[in-house]
Amino acid sequence: MLHVIIVGAGIAGLAAATSLRRAGHCVHVYERSSMNNEIGAAIHVPPNAARFMTAWGVDPIKWRWVKQRRVHDIDPFTLEPKVALSDENTATSIGGVPHWLSHRVDLHNALKWMATRPDGPGSPVNIHLKSPVRQYQNPSKPSITLSDGQEVCGDLVIAADGVHSIAPAAILGRESEPVQPVYSNYCYRFLIPVDRLEADPETRFFIDGRDGWTRLFADNDKQRKLVVYPYWHAEVDVGHVIDRFDGYDPRLLKVISKATTVKRWPLLYRNPLPTWNKGRMTLAGDAAHPMLPHQGQGGAQSLEDGLALGIILCGAKTPDEIEERLDIYYNTRHKRVSTIQILSNIGADQTSLVSDELRQYMSDDEIPRDFSSIVRHNFGFDVVRTTVEVMKEYDPSFELPDDFFESPVVGVPGRL
Repeated sequence: MLHVIIVGAGIAGLAAATSLRRAGHCVHVYERSSMNNEIGAAIHVPPNAARFMTAWGVDPIKWRWVKQRRVHDIDPFTLEPKVALSDENTATSIGGVPHWLSHRVDLHNALKWMATRPDGPGSPVNIHLKSPVRQYQNPSKPSITLSDGQEVCGDLVIAADGVHSIAPAAILGRESEPVQPVYSNYCYRFLIPVDRLEADPETRFFIDGRDGWTRLFADNDKQRKLVVYPYWHAEVDVGHVIDRFDGYDPRLLKVISKATTVKRWPLLYRNPLPTWNKGRMTLAGDAAHPMLPHQGQGGAQSLEDGLALGIILCGAKTPDEIEERLDIYYNTRHKRVSTIQILSNIGADQTSLVSDELRQYMSDDEIPRDFSSIVRHNFGFDVVRTTVEVMKEYDPSFELPDDFFESPVVGVPGRL
């Protein structure tokens, strides 16, 4: 059994905690917040993540996820449909299971339940709240220093504390601050209560017969994009958002006017890092690969990271095994995450803008050129099977524990 320290109780941190718990390790998570005022908006749980989340015992209906039934590209200036990008069968035919949408808080609560539930396999994860980390140190004998000066040592430290983590600098030996990307600068997130739209005859059209629809209103000339998801931090006035979408159909602007509190997030990006590891310290989630929201894969890639860490560290009994297994983790995840990170900088019809960057990780024939091929690339990846296959190359006798999953993981259609 390894003593694992995870910094950050977000999506990546709790996914890693759940996976490592099921691998039989003792896990302590250090979280800077009190977790009493969780915020967020809609987040994707696409098939590549939903497959193993449900196998871990998450019931999408219990946790209030909504099934994405259609994705439509709509002209923002006339509201005329341009093309149906996908329907309810797209996700299951490519990824084996539905594409779900969740409020970020509901997804976070599901992960917290999996990590800490008293009746699950392995020992429940210990979460230490109000424990900000001020320093990562000595990766060969890893430890963290909390803001109160307390030093915490473990066999392995996983930094999953988000885009502003100081861990990349500790691993690389230089600063690696995220920057604002070339093609996007800010994201405005807000929720619109359905009853507000129903009550106004001018906005009622927006919800009639559109249960489970995701709609994309893109103006590529001015690099503006409005994405609407169904759902069961600096505040800005809703009028500011309406100004940003000046020229869009007035009916759509009327819908935006029904928003409650509007939050503005700067969109931050970091080029793929040359390594995530140093000694027995590694990165996961946004600490390793912050990405823009255009692919709806940021949360899913954090979930994949966490899942992979647990599988790769299954059977590890001594600290001496960790560094080699962290190399396997990086080599298994880096190409996959880097391609999605790069694709997330642009819209589905703009891959020509990033083709040179993508060629570092895939051949010309492999580069997805349109929405359909991007969906196949993203949804059709089986992180469970891929990681287990890599571990069997490392150790031919490798097997997952019988209770690592509570039900069989649905496979990717077409893969035997």
